[in-house]
Amino acid sequence: MKFSFASRVSKMPPFSVRPDRRAQRRESWISLAEELPAEELFPLAQLGEAAGAVFSAGPLALQYGDVAGSLALRQWLHSRWQKDQKLVVDPADILLTSGSQQTIDLLVRIYVNHGDVVLIESPAPPGCLQVLHLQGAHVIHVECDEDGMQPEELERLIADHQPKLLFVSPNFGNPTGRAWTLERRKAVLELCRRHELLVAEDDAYGDLHFGSEQVRSFRRRYPSLFQLDRELGGNHVLYIGSFSKTIVPALRIGWAAGDPQLIEVLSAAKQTADWQSSTMNQAILLRLLQSPRFDWDSHITMLNREYDIRLKLMLELLKRPNWRGTEVEVPVGGMFLWAHLPDELDGEQLLQRALVKGVSFLPGRRCYADGQGGSYIRLNFTHPGREELLLGMNLISEAIAEMRNEQG
Repeated sequence: MKFSFASRVSKMPPFSVRPDRRAQRRESWISLAEELPAEELFPLAQLGEAAGAVFSAGPLALQYGDVAGSLALRQWLHSRWQKDQKLVVDPADILLTSGSQQTIDLLVRIYVNHGDVVLIESPAPPGCLQVLHLQGAHVIHVECDEDGMQPEELERLIADHQPKLLFVSPNFGNPTGRAWTLERRKAVLELCRRHELLVAEDDAYGDLHFGSEQVRSFRRRYPSLFQLDRELGGNHVLYIGSFSKTIVPALRIGWAAGDPQLIEVLSAAKQTADWQSSTMNQAILLRLLQSPRFDWDSHITMLNREYDIRLKLMLELLKRPNWRGTEVEVPVGGMFLWAHLPDELDGEQLLQRALVKGVSFLPGRRCYADGQGGSYIRLNFTHPGREELLLGMNLISEAIAEMRNEQG
């Protein structure tokens, strides 16, 4: 039959950067495109033990559960945030979701009407843009620099457009990996509080911090907007996060924390979407986090050490001749390197050449709602192993050289 999709589907931006099925079967295929952690760093043995313990305890973990999610897991988050960030959140004000992407989807469903203006960082996460486009939001980017979102530009856009919502990711966000300064965090929050603008703060990458400073120290020097707002007695920020980047994606466990009324309506929306996130997966994750054979701090330290090594390797590879003229802003955390191609080469055209060679990346235009970013690309450095990283970067550089030669 011929399918008649809703008109809003036509507004969804392209997302897939996968090759055709024949190319996918090639064992040598390398992806620098996707938002993937490294499988070899998953706590596989401890997860297996945790799953075994959950199933041995009886069938309860296989039953329906509370829409808000496991109280014990929400209490774990409460304790972790208090320890790491000196942030106190009542477990009743936390909703467990099936990852941060679902949290964003639920928020947009309950808060954004068709045609509402939503402000978002420039550039922005492609998955978030997909959700906003599907809902029919009018998405406007707010200019950012290495210090974060520019308050002057935000203030102008608020005055001109009376937006309904602001999406931000101050800690190592997708795709730039930037960390906002404390001054920018305070300035952006002050504007949102003054204009009664709800902020959705995605902190999914917040624990992936590189360098000698411990994550806990960083978080205390650079508190989330959620924490700053709560210290002022406000309710202007919804705090979003996930275990997908730090434990494993397949458990599909994220969270939303915020004002009780907002959490209540989000919970009702979640009930219509999937009733509740997997009771079994929550039980396995909780058992892992409570296991004496698993230490959260040591695990995060290990991830950051290895991802830092891979990032430094990618930066070294960018010094090779074919990459000459490529400009990057070195991230201090996260999973991505945001690169400006030399000679204003087009990222989409480069991708097509790279796919033929067996490697992919994300063209920068897919991180914008308005067609910007043509000469930018996003490179994931966390998923490929070191040999894959070396080969993948070399293959992309070959494609760059070919395009340059054609330009004369």
